[in-house]
Parts: sequence; C-alpha cells; structure tokens
Amino acid sequence: MESEHMQIGEVATRTELSLRTIRHYEEAGLLVPSARSQGGFRLYTEADVARLMVIRRMKPLGFTLDQMRDLLEATDLLDTDTPAEAGAEEREKLLERVRGYEQAAQDRIADLRVQLSRAEDFAATLRGRLQAAGDSPATPNR
Repeated sequence: MESEHMQIGEVATRTELSLRTIRHYEEAGLLVPSARSQGGFRLYTEADVARLMVIRRMKPLGFTLDQMRDLLEATDLLDTDTPAEAGAEEREKLLERVRGYEQAAQDRIADLRVQLSRAEDFAATLRGRLQAAGDSPATPNR
C-alpha cells in the first residue's frame, strides 16, 4: 500500500506546484492527503494528483477557491453517488453545476484569446517601431 502513495515533493514535481501551494490548497479544504506516513508526512495518491491538476487548470482561468471547492464537490458526488443513491433530480443538479463551470471556462478561454491577440498586436507594433528605427530584432519572430 505504501508504494501507491507519494510524498508531497513528488506530487509537487508532477503537478508543477510548489509545496507551499499544495499545503495552501490543503488548508483551504480543496485537498486532503490520502494518508500519513508513520513519521507524519503527507501521502498522496494518483487521485490526489488528478485533483490538484483540476485546481491547477482552474487557477489561470480566474476561478476562486470557493468555485474550485464547489466544482470539486460536485464532481466528487457525481463520481461516488450512483443515480439510485443520489436520485435523478439531484444528479441533474450536479450535472448542471458542472455544465456551468464548463461554460464559464469556455467564456474565460475566449477572453484570454482576445487578450493574447491584443498582446501579440502590441508586440508586433513594438517590433515594427524598432525595425523602422533601424534596430534589428534580438530574437526571432515566434
């Protein structure tokens, strides 16, 4: 069983999150280590890593900790409850919550694409000014 678990350093490497960030998400109630070693070290599973990856992907889209917690709660319930246990109406409410987050993610991605396009236009404008001033670009165009 110990081989199925990994310590926080390995999780940090795999998720590209700092130890501090992982601990912060634990304190915020977004993640609970699956186990503790005899020495008291946090131990995580693949499911914990997957959960952290969801959080990591939500962060740049501007989701709050409360929104992350809400989505994770909904997906946890969908993953653990069968339709008979949750009831069809409750399951539909959970699915609707997840749909709302999916739509919000799509909206935020569209906003980021607009921002990226504007940033690229700005960089191109600066590149043009430098070229007009006789300066050759230090880095190749991407």
